[in-house]
Amino acid sequence: MNDLIAYIGCGFFLAIAFMTDIRTQKIPNLLNLAFVCSGLIYQGIVHGWDGLLFAAKGGAIGFVVLFVLYVLGAVGAGDVKLFAGIGAWTGTLFAAQTLLYSILFAGAIGLGILIFRREGMVRIKRIFSSIFRVLMLRSFAPLASDRVNHLTFPFMWAVLPGALAGYFYMY
Repeated sequence: MNDLIAYIGCGFFLAIAFMTDIRTQKIPNLLNLAFVCSGLIYQGIVHGWDGLLFAAKGGAIGFVVLFVLYVLGAVGAGDVKLFAGIGAWTGTLFAAQTLLYSILFAGAIGLGILIFRREGMVRIKRIFSSIFRVLMLRSFAPLASDRVNHLTFPFMWAVLPGALAGYFYMY
């Protein structure tokens, strides 16, 4: 179900989430709740039961995939709920494309930060050290203890360009 209004609605919420995440490094639950509910309502009103099912599947897929990344420590809880909203407004295909492009942009941003800070080699040594400890100890505890040293930045730096790339790829 490709309709321009759904992408505009999704873009509206993504713009607000971007501004909020940049300022506070959090995406408020109220914003995410409004994002998901408005997507469900919009699809239900415009496309009936098929639209409601489309939005529910999109929201569920967006939530589940990002929840796995949340458990791994790659994203925050707000990002999980945000992708449920993306899926509710635009469906599973666009949510998946946005996620794919967002991960690519996040990798590029992370690499850029490492190069700018000149700490790439230190981080590479930490990664190999953690992997070595996991293999030798046969436990994932070294990976969990190393989370303090993870490079972090607001994921919306990658999600917004990822959503734009996904949209332009579709059209």
